[in-house]
Amino acid sequence: MPTLKDVSIEVLKNIPPSSSLEEIMYRINLAAQVMEGIKDADQGSVISTEELLKRVDSWAK
Repeated sequence: MPTLKDVSIEVLKNIPPSSSLEEIMYRINLAAQVMEGIKDADQGSVISTEELLKRVDSWAK
């Protein structure tokens, strides 16, 4: 799996030169979150959609 540094470099290569710092930070953060999700999935640290919906429903009460 590539490192966050490697992914960040690819993000920077693929955004328009006029991008704001906020946009750059957003895209790098999004890439980091995706990488974390993939890592969790690989380790089996996931819940079903049904369980997620139950949890979300409980927050509204």
